[in-house]
Amino acid sequence: MNATAPTEVAKLLLVDDLPENLLALQALLSDDGLQMHCATSGEEALSLLLEHDFALALLDVQMPGMSGFELAELIRGSSRTRQLPIVFVSAADRDQAYSFRGYDNGAVDFLYKPLDAHAVKSKVRVFTELHAKSRALRRQLVELEAARADQQQLLDALQHTQADLERALKMRDEFMSMVTHELRTPLGVMALEVIVRQQRLNKGDLAWFSAERLQAMVDKDERQVRSMTRLIDDMLDIARIQHGRLSIHPRPTDLGELARRVVADFEPQYQHGPKPVALRLNSLPGIVGEWDDSRITQVLVNLLSNALRYGEGKPVTVDVALTDAGHARLAVTDEGRGIALEDQQKIFQQFERLSASSKSPGMGLGLYITRQFVEAHGGRIAVHSEPGRGACFEVLLPLKQA
Repeated sequence: MNATAPTEVAKLLLVDDLPENLLALQALLSDDGLQMHCATSGEEALSLLLEHDFALALLDVQMPGMSGFELAELIRGSSRTRQLPIVFVSAADRDQAYSFRGYDNGAVDFLYKPLDAHAVKSKVRVFTELHAKSRALRRQLVELEAARADQQQLLDALQHTQADLERALKMRDEFMSMVTHELRTPLGVMALEVIVRQQRLNKGDLAWFSAERLQAMVDKDERQVRSMTRLIDDMLDIARIQHGRLSIHPRPTDLGELARRVVADFEPQYQHGPKPVALRLNSLPGIVGEWDDSRITQVLVNLLSNALRYGEGKPVTVDVALTDAGHARLAVTDEGRGIALEDQQKIFQQFERLSASSKSPGMGLGLYITRQFVEAHGGRIAVHSEPGRGACFEVLLPLKQA
């Protein structure tokens, strides 16, 4: 609290229809350090009350036009001046009924003419000191309320931080559990393959290692290594993103050619496997922009992998085109189960996976990383889908980096 606030000069309202009476009051109170405002009528006094915050009003009762009692009624009738102490100055006899009327109209005290200088100064001093203490108390209450609000804000921030920390710890535990599980699967497969091969070698059964079987072993090993490599790359990308160290190195890149290479890499596995999946590429030629081709390649790989994983074996289409606004459009569309509206934003968050796909491989990082890569290029990604009608993931990229 501000204990060194400057002392405010108390303001005093003096109302009397005779200027000589006002001069006398001013002279009487001139050495008390007060700021005095004088009015010769009730209307003039009301005008001053709109402009100033007075500590005390000294009102002459018997004034032509609006009397002191009538002025007091108006003062008490306003919420702004209702608490203003009023002392009536009267030349009338100290009639009890007269005093009652004054107190009914809001007076806190009476001064009778001829005025006793000591009584006037004493009463004025009492009310001005009360006013000063009241203002100081109001200031302290305001400061206390501000301090309470600050403390509440700090408490809310601490609670929010605690909740964030708890979420981060939970996310870390889930992350480590998923990493362990995802790494254990390909490592376990490779370990079993090594045991089987070692047993054959120990028996001298070299005929078992036919050319066809060796090719199958190499293909399987390659898939497992690729799976682990992708998992490690995802973890590295997450670390870079969270620490603000994600690097983008734009260079002229033909988006249609990039899409053709990615689709060609997927075709042997999906078009010529035991359950062929039709991969279609619709690409306009000559769509060249300034992009990091390795990051955009990973964007398409992630989207295409998801489409093939959740497309239920139905055709998957990759479209490369230009929008009317002059952006490059890269879209991957499947004809699978689709995504509910309430899940369409969740899937771009870390570790978010649809409940229907919880048994599918992956840690729920692909779309989060994809969005980070797209936004790092100044682009945006969106999903258009309805349950049972497939999904279209659309990426819009500016042709030049800002």
